[in-house]
Amino acid sequence: MTIDDLIDDVIAREGGYVHHPADRGGPTNMGVTLDVARDNGYFGDMRTLPRKIAAGIYRRLYWDQPGFAFVAEGSWPVAAELFDTAVNMGAGTAIGFFQRALNALNRNQQDYPDLKVDRAMGARTLGAFRAFRLLRGPAGDSVLLKALESLQGERYIHLAEQRPANEAFLYGWLANRIG
Repeated sequence: MTIDDLIDDVIAREGGYVHHPADRGGPTNMGVTLDVARDNGYFGDMRTLPRKIAAGIYRRLYWDQPGFAFVAEGSWPVAAELFDTAVNMGAGTAIGFFQRALNALNRNQQDYPDLKVDRAMGARTLGAFRAFRLLRGPAGDSVLLKALESLQGERYIHLAEQRPANEAFLYGWLANRIG
């Protein structure tokens, strides 16, 4: 699997043009919101957003800038989960979940020091991930993935509790984004 495969999967899952009245993101196409498209130089009609532009946005904002390729060097499944979470919740949220999960799995700092949950992928976060993988091996990926998905699921439920209009999306979020 490659980042291009992940992008293809996201675009297929997100579908085409949508303008749901309960979605604060407004018009979207292939999962790219109007504001994100504008911030990335696309000023055309969202109904005709070119796939190439959407794919470029996904790669730049949700893979390259957060540094998930560095995570992929250790674990492709973990990097893929972080990418998917970033697409749906933002890269900072995905990295924050990663840092929180690594902190919770370090056995009270016996395995590596706690991380500051600053929502930025840096040398310490990558070092903690390497230490986790050295200790737990590839089998640890499944536990780390469960922790990441648990945090993601809790966030979806919180969003629905805080804003009842989000209940329109909760079932789909849980069905399509967790597991």
